[in-house]
Amino acid sequence: MQSSTPAGSSPTAATQVAGLPIADEALAAEVTAGLERVEDLLRQEVHSDYRFVADTSLHLIEAGGKRFRPLLTLLAAQLAGGTSDDVVVAATSVELVHLATLYHDDVMDEAVLRRGAQSANARWDNTVAILTGDYLFAHASRLVSQLGPDAVRIIAETFAELVTGQMRETRGPRGDDPVGHYMAVVAEKTGSLIATAGRFGAMFAGARPADVEALRRFGEIIGTAFQVSDDIIDIASPSGDSGKTPGTDLREGVATLPVLYALADDGPDAHRLRALGVGEEEITDDAVIAEALEILRGSDGLVRAREALDAQARAARDELAGLPAGPARDALSALLDYTVERVG
Repeated sequence: MQSSTPAGSSPTAATQVAGLPIADEALAAEVTAGLERVEDLLRQEVHSDYRFVADTSLHLIEAGGKRFRPLLTLLAAQLAGGTSDDVVVAATSVELVHLATLYHDDVMDEAVLRRGAQSANARWDNTVAILTGDYLFAHASRLVSQLGPDAVRIIAETFAELVTGQMRETRGPRGDDPVGHYMAVVAEKTGSLIATAGRFGAMFAGARPADVEALRRFGEIIGTAFQVSDDIIDIASPSGDSGKTPGTDLREGVATLPVLYALADDGPDAHRLRALGVGEEEITDDAVIAEALEILRGSDGLVRAREALDAQARAARDELAGLPAGPARDALSALLDYTVERVG
């Protein structure tokens, strides 16, 4: 439900809600209360009489995170009927799906840390991590079943997109356009669930069908944009500024969007990057990382990646433009601004 600052009142400093500044006090309070309900339901859902299952399931919940997907669900709901019980269930279900994918991703990536804590696969083993992810998927499905057959169909389609994106990434381009392949992976692995988060919030708050679809598209775009901005930060950000060590993706042999654009060039920089193994293999030599970062920071690849991010931002703003004006739309715009402006 849209809220507004009373006429004649003086503006106040924005309230931080899950890392997002929300200027409207009533909206900030409503979303904060909704996130607290989501947090309570997350813990309630992963309860098990077998203590070990409860402990492994709570492992990433208690590690924190910004709860980006529930936040989007709750903000989308504020454009219509507000935070109903169904909206809280929907927000919790998308977060459970997200958490489940993290357990599985850490096994595939052989990760040792997640959100600053030891990953489940490192603390226990791969089998425990995989089964915990499955357990969270099961509970997400049980929750969604409370929302009716349309919601069940939507979350099933989202599961399929998530798996397709992972399969696509694992298999690689295989002769396809590398940039197109990469963007398809990002849309499926990241954009699809965020799209469902926005869609669910609008659906279960009784929004108009056109607004539900706009928020679905907005979620997909902003999810993709967030990954592209991460790609840019990994290369362009000075050490320590972003909380992430520059060149992390290079070290892991991941060919991100700026790298793919840079490698598509036929000049000496692209040839040197290939000679260094950039985007093709893990790199452990700090001197090689430093050289690769220097080349990439001056490359057309970084420029083109920023242009792609700007294009995504414009597309997302187009989706917002048709939504009801008010504090909730302003907060969604601020969420987009944060995604784009974090690259500096």
